[in-house]
Amino acid sequence: MKRLLRSLRWAMVKAAIAGTVMVALAFLIPLGLVVQHTARDRAFTTAQRQAAALGPALAITTDQEAISRALASTDAGAQDRLAVHLPGGPTVGNARVDPGPLTSDQGRSRAGTVRTAGGYALLQPFAVDNGRTAMVEVFVPDEDLSRGVGTAWLVLSGVALALVAGSVAVADRMGTRIIRSARRLATAARSLGSGNLTVRVPVEGPEAAGAPEELREAAYAFNAMADRVVHLLAAERELAADLSHRLRTPLTVLRLNAAALGEGDAADATRHAVAQLEREVDQIIRTARRHPVDAPPVVLGCDAVEVVRERVAFWSALAEDEGRPWQLNGDEDAAPVPVQRGDLAAAVDALLGNVFRHTAVGTAFAVDLTATEDAVTVRVGDAGPGFADPAPAIRRGAGHGGEGSTGLGLDIVRKLAEGTGGDVALGSSAALGGAEIAVRINTRTQVELPRQQRRRPGRLIRKD
Repeated sequence: MKRLLRSLRWAMVKAAIAGTVMVALAFLIPLGLVVQHTARDRAFTTAQRQAAALGPALAITTDQEAISRALASTDAGAQDRLAVHLPGGPTVGNARVDPGPLTSDQGRSRAGTVRTAGGYALLQPFAVDNGRTAMVEVFVPDEDLSRGVGTAWLVLSGVALALVAGSVAVADRMGTRIIRSARRLATAARSLGSGNLTVRVPVEGPEAAGAPEELREAAYAFNAMADRVVHLLAAERELAADLSHRLRTPLTVLRLNAAALGEGDAADATRHAVAQLEREVDQIIRTARRHPVDAPPVVLGCDAVEVVRERVAFWSALAEDEGRPWQLNGDEDAAPVPVQRGDLAAAVDALLGNVFRHTAVGTAFAVDLTATEDAVTVRVGDAGPGFADPAPAIRRGAGHGGEGSTGLGLDIVRKLAEGTGGDVALGSSAALGGAEIAVRINTRTQVELPRQQRRRPGRLIRKD
């Protein structure tokens, strides 16, 4: 996202540079040519004035000494740039060209310019006595033709650079406002995605000043979406609480019936299950009623061995009633995992519940724990018929197709494993020949166990 915003900002700057350069060239190049033409005209106009200054003298006399004194009195003559071609051939001053080419067929001279070494010669005819014509020559060097042009080009180039710099500054300023608004919208989206339902994008005030109308509309849409999400989550929490509350009546009946079962392992296990079910329902109601902002921080970390042993011990009473042989392997040493104790217990219950629900009475099962440096794997296998097609079995809502199956058990297990970077694999049990589900929980995250779970666990007696 940052790279995209930087690219957008740089694209705006490049567009401003290109536009300003084209406009500057469109105006400054013709203006520079006009300045150059003006300098040329100014030089020839000055030369014409210098030539015209000799007109009165030539009208009075054609004496060479008088003409020489008149030449010396002018600026061009003082710089040795002025000459007079008198009738009959004599020339006064430093002549650079022959005026013959400017003489017409009728013998009359005409004004004009002739290219010469280092510049141009301006030839201006003047009538003298007896109808004759004298030609005044004024030398115009090349530097006079371009005097001030270089300075003008430098000034114009500076103006062009200033225009480009100004346009870049304006474009960068506009891009900064746009990028700031877009980054604020992206930050709010990430915050909302991480669970902060209170985040909103400002659409009024100084923070939103300068934002384009499109981004303002996107901010309005984002705020409306966030409000809708909050509303939907609130409705979902209320629905979950209402549905959970409906379970209290059948739970009360189950608790009364369990109390009337008398003594025995099966009765105790039934009462324990009903009590646990009541606790779970109460927890669902409390969680559903609680606002997400007020939720307490979740403490991750539990001992997988202790949780698995506890759940296997719970299911072992039902296994004895149904005559199911069972085994628990690998529960010697503690195995910390970065998940909540209740979530891991629910996952193990889902795996063992599937064994009891989808295999015949008397079918054996086994639970194996394997701990490595970066993962803990829990395998639950049975001696049942196995999976006809493992792919849909783990898909949410698909289930095994049996009566009473919601298809959510293995999905709960999958989300638990994938939440740590692990996975769930379905296959066949090498020892028992039936189905086997392997849950790999990634433990690369540092786990801090509660103090009561740090002691070395005991062992559970297996029923073979």
